[in-house]
Amino acid sequence: MHVLVLGGTAQARRLAALLVAELPAGARVTSSLAGRVAGPRLPPGEVRVGGFGGAGGLAAWLRTHRVDALIDATHPFAGTISFHAAAGAAAAHVPLLALRRPGWVPGPGDDWRPAASLDAAAAMLPALGRRVFLTTGRLGLAAFAGLDALWFLSRSVDAPEPPYPARMETLLDRGPFTLDGERELIRRHRIDILVTKDSGGAATAPKLAAAREARIPVVMVGRPPAPEGVSVAGTPEEAVTWLRAHLGHPD
Repeated sequence: MHVLVLGGTAQARRLAALLVAELPAGARVTSSLAGRVAGPRLPPGEVRVGGFGGAGGLAAWLRTHRVDALIDATHPFAGTISFHAAAGAAAAHVPLLALRRPGWVPGPGDDWRPAASLDAAAAMLPALGRRVFLTTGRLGLAAFAGLDALWFLSRSVDAPEPPYPARMETLLDRGPFTLDGERELIRRHRIDILVTKDSGGAATAPKLAAAREARIPVVMVGRPPAPEGVSVAGTPEEAVTWLRAHLGHPD
């Protein structure tokens, strides 16, 4: 038995750990990482790094390595690979599951402003404030590069590359984050706008609670479209249940 996990997320690492622990002896669990983050946290099991060369390359890899099931556990905003996974799995006749954590939901006291894209988020900022906490990652900062009147605190795992805003301080850090830590960042940097992607999950959610407490608006960038007709699980445990149903009980 061979399971390929398209990973790079905390959920993907959790899933790999569950599969390595629960699959029978001799089974293989391979996690594929895109290679965009230097020094990634490696999951248990086998690991490969790099792309496949599109849907056709992925289909060929699935066939060559005799993969029995494919689980797409990539980031909710890594949209292209999810479509490649759907097409590649169909071409190779391999069962596919998407592990997609639920998106965040606003609660009482939240001031969320939806944005369809990073460009749309950037267009909203001048009317909302002057000091922006930007938590959208190191990619896509070009959307904010022309906002010279605003100051940005940009947080990412790795250092961004230009173009990016002229008035920007970079904070290199990796979640999970704490509510106390997020409160302190907002207070110390006098943040009056938070910009984030609807990634979901608990690891980076404290910034939303901190923004609510500080009564600052949150520009929430919505998720890109996902392939239709793909089975979806919300947790790694649900993904293991799906795998058991498709490949037999791995005990």
